[in-house]
Amino acid sequence: MTRLPDIFLQRPIAHRALHDIEQGRPENSPAAIRAAIDAGYGIEIDLQLSADGQAMVFHDYDLERLTGEKGPIQRRSAAELNQIPLLGGSNTVPTLAQVLDQVAGKAPLLIEIKDQDGQMGANIGKLEEATAAALQDYEGPVALMSFNPNSVQKMAGLCPDIPRGLTTSAYRPEDWLLLPNGTRDRLREIPDYDALDCCFISHEADDLDRPRVADLKRRGAGVLCWTIRSPEAEAEARKIAHNITFEGYLAEIPG
Repeated sequence: MTRLPDIFLQRPIAHRALHDIEQGRPENSPAAIRAAIDAGYGIEIDLQLSADGQAMVFHDYDLERLTGEKGPIQRRSAAELNQIPLLGGSNTVPTLAQVLDQVAGKAPLLIEIKDQDGQMGANIGKLEEATAAALQDYEGPVALMSFNPNSVQKMAGLCPDIPRGLTTSAYRPEDWLLLPNGTRDRLREIPDYDALDCCFISHEADDLDRPRVADLKRRGAGVLCWTIRSPEAEAEARKIAHNITFEGYLAEIPG
């Protein structure tokens, strides 16, 4: 197991970078990444796959909410996506390679690989391979995670020396309508942590009191959480979590 560097537990992590649409910094944009670096935060980003097999820094499966364009991101090439402006700013959709060049080790980078199977299953691979290719020569602090344990397993084979973890959740039925009950029930208890040689979880903040989270923490797992939106919520989360992923306010960096 590769250990999670301490910096991931010390610097609050800006969710989808330090985005603020009113300040011209859309989610996962170079502007939001630059702001997070300047403020001294860690950075969380999301990856989706382009039509030509590139890892793109983008949260949604569909383009419309963040760009106004219609259709899945997977139907556009990286070159096309590089030309599509993000709403609320002057940036376009970046590749992971472009973001790695921008960050260049100046901030800890937490990368979430979005599930490409649709059912948290094993129909994955292309995004993981593209991610590994982009990270091949990267030397800054970086960690990988996904809700899909199959994706984490794939990354263990492709990037065994990069710390990896699971993004975890209460898996309430109303929040995961497309997942079968059995899948939700299984993933809720984080059964794959040990088999995947994970070193951390990033858990849903409202579910941090789950006994399984306490068990993993007791056994040495790093516990991050998502998504904190106020100092009050942060204070509550930090009773259990080592660190937070935040948005909508400026988290204090511990001394």
